Amino acid sequence: MNILFMGPPGAGKGTQAAEIVNEFRIPHISTGDAFRLAVSQGTPMGQKAKVFMDKGELVPDEITIGIVRERLSHDDCKSGFLLDGFPRTIAQAEALDALLEQSGRRIDHVINLAVDLDLLLERIVGRRVCKSCGATYHVQFNPPAKADVCDKCGGELYQRPDDTEEKVGTRLNEYATKTAPLLEYYRNKDLLRDVNGDQPISAVTAEICSLLRGQAE
Repeated sequence: MNILFMGPPGAGKGTQAAEIVNEFRIPHISTGDAFRLAVSQGTPMGQKAKVFMDKGELVPDEITIGIVRERLSHDDCKSGFLLDGFPRTIAQAEALDALLEQSGRRIDHVINLAVDLDLLLERIVGRRVCKSCGATYHVQFNPPAKADVCDKCGGELYQRPDDTEEKVGTRLNEYATKTAPLLEYYRNKDLLRDVNGDQPISAVTAEICSLLRGQAE
C-alpha cells in the first residue's frame, strides 16, 4: 500500500504517520529524513543536494526527485510506503507518478488531513519534536509524561525554528498557494480521501485506518 499524506503545517501529519506505519508495517518517508539519509550515505543525489544545502539554497526539483527515487528503491519499500512532505507542487506530483510507473507502482491513497486553519497556530506553536528519534508531541494536546523529554527514547524535545508564531503565517500562505492545488490534482484522480483532522488524535487515527482498510478490501 503506497500512501501519501497531505495537509497544511500543523495538521498532525507526523503524529498520524507514526501510527499508520506501525499499523500497516510500512516505512514513513519524510523528505527531510530522505535528504539526511542520502547526504550521510554519500549517494550520488545526496552529494548533489549537499552542495545546495551547504549554501542554504533550495534543492532543485530534479535532485529532490532523485533522492525520493533512491529512497523508494530500498528493500523496506517493497510492500509499500507512506510519503510525507513530497510532492509539494503539481510538477513534483507528475514526476512522482512517472518514477513510480517505471517500477510498476502507483500512489494508492492520498490522505488529506483537513483542519480549521484558525486552530493551526495553536497547534504549531505548541508542537515539540524529539531531537533523537523525531517523535512529535504537543504541550497541550499530546504532552510527554515528563516535560521536554521524549517518552519513547528519552531524547530532548525542542521547538522547530519555523514553528514560532511569526513564521506560521508565511508557511500557511505558501501552502495555500503552492501545495493546496495538489488536492484538486489528486481529487481528479479519485485518490483523495479527506479526513477530519480536528478530532482527537486517536479518533483521527481510527478514521484513517478504517478508510485504508476499507479501500484495501
